[in-house]
Parts: sequence; structure tokens; C-alpha cells
Amino acid sequence: MARTRPLMIQIATGDARPISKQIVDAVRMQVATGGLAAGDQVPSVRGLAQQLMVNPNTVAKAYAELTAEGWLESRQGLGLYVATPRQRLSDTERERRFDDAVQRFVNDVVALDIPAADVQARLQLELRALRPRKRA
Repeated sequence: MARTRPLMIQIATGDARPISKQIVDAVRMQVATGGLAAGDQVPSVRGLAQQLMVNPNTVAKAYAELTAEGWLESRQGLGLYVATPRQRLSDTERERRFDDAVQRFVNDVVALDIPAADVQARLQLELRALRPRKRA
């Protein structure tokens, strides 16, 4: 039986994103980088809410979104587990979201007046850091 993997999540009170969105983003990042693998059990709603000191409804909302998107799967009577990787969006939707993300990024960065070469170097550094890590 799979052991519950702790979620190393920190909530930033000054972040413009709602707490549930921060949880969703953190779980996605942990799955993408190998911190959580398919079949790993995630903490219960109550357990994560206590860990993060947030309302359980906030965690339930985040878990519901992650389940609807296919990141997590519910096993009746057992809890929530990281789902087996699959393409979660159609190619068209993936392209649309990618375009939106790039446009938001460019709009945010252009106002900072940072040379394009510095932006590209930093982006490459950040993307390299996302490579799946080996688990202990």
C-alpha cells in the first residue's frame, strides 16, 4: 500500500493568487518535477489544512480542481493519489493556454526593461531546474 507523501507547500500571504490556487500550483509543480510520483498518496483534506493552517474547504477546493484536471484520482475509501500521467488537455487547448501564458509573461517582463538575453538566460535556468528530480 502506498504511503502518504507529505506535501512540501508554503503559502505566501502576500501572493496575489488565492490560497487554493497556490496549493494547486504547488502540487502540479511537485508532480512535474518528480517530487510526487504516480501512485503516491497525498495528505487528507483535513491533514493538509492543519499543516498549512488554512480552512479545510480551501484544500478541498484545490483537491477538487486537481482531480477534475486529472492530476489526482480518488480511490473510494482510500484517499487521493497522484494520477498516472496522461495528456490532460487537447492539443488546441494546450496551445491556447501556452499562448496566453507567454503573452502574460512578455507583458509582465517588458515593463521591467531587462535585456532580452538576460530574460532568455533566466528562463532557461528556471526550466532546467524543473527537470524531474530523483527521489530518495
